[in-house]
Amino acid sequence: MTAKRLVVTYELDDEGQKTVTAALDGAGEVVVLTDQPPETRAGILAGAEVVLSRNTSKELADGELIHLANASLLQFVSAGIDFIPLANLPPSLPVAFNGGGYSEPMAEHGLTMALAAAKRLMIEHENLKRGTFNQFIPNRMLAGGIVGILGFGGIGVASAKLFRGLGMSVHAINRRGASDEPTDWIGKPADLDRMLSAADVLLVSLPLTRTTQEMIGAKELSLMKPDAILVNLARGEIINEAALYDHLRTHPKFTACIDAWWIEPVRHGEFRMDQPFLDLPNVIASPHNSASVKSWRPTALSRAVENCRRALLGEKPLYLVGPDDRFMD
Repeated sequence: MTAKRLVVTYELDDEGQKTVTAALDGAGEVVVLTDQPPETRAGILAGAEVVLSRNTSKELADGELIHLANASLLQFVSAGIDFIPLANLPPSLPVAFNGGGYSEPMAEHGLTMALAAAKRLMIEHENLKRGTFNQFIPNRMLAGGIVGILGFGGIGVASAKLFRGLGMSVHAINRRGASDEPTDWIGKPADLDRMLSAADVLLVSLPLTRTTQEMIGAKELSLMKPDAILVNLARGEIINEAALYDHLRTHPKFTACIDAWWIEPVRHGEFRMDQPFLDLPNVIASPHNSASVKSWRPTALSRAVENCRRALLGEKPLYLVGPDDRFMD
């Protein structure tokens, strides 16, 4: 019997090869497409049971996509795939994102940003550079407050564990309005206003879809506490850019911690802001590097391959992309 084939569409280094082989655990044969002669690529793709990719739009030519039609799964290594033109893929091809692949490092990053905001670290760093020593201006504790988590998947659940460890109550929203992870309150997207008004920290960790685009605008921001902390680890487009800037200008005690931006190099080919966020003292910024932890890459890759293994064994994969999740058509 011919072994089922996992085709990897991008180059694997030695560590990546070992990670894929270990996570696959004998469920199939691994073929790295970049190692094969060009004339064999079409046949290899056509014979793939499962395909593992970072970005099919860069790793496969348009004419090669049709050869994926018979695969049982196209698995992406990334958790966010809104920038990949999924409409170019065969319509019958099941597609999965790497849900939870980078959850723990991203959760740690989000907590760090929230703590930096609560403790005024960036503000007082700048004051000290100017010679101002504000020893007795109070900062805040997060303990005893409420963290509202918008998007209670892998990142949200990992974040909840960290914030709960600080002594915060966890309020969350997901599509089901239910979760196996303990929460103090959980609702559906229709309950967003209730969570916004209660949250001391709002963590945004849901995918960008047509439904979530600009989910938070001027009205939603107005419901939040004047000194709330907003942390966006997801996608800039979930929040209306102009509305957030205006809210920050008119609410100086409100802090936005921005890791995910509206125009970014990986997704758009450049970094650009339409509003001068970095001129505001109540903004803490990072270059969407919450998942860029080198030591974590094998773990994230292993989690993607574990989903491939499910498909190779005839089990239903996790994190399949439904019609409502597709953004770029």
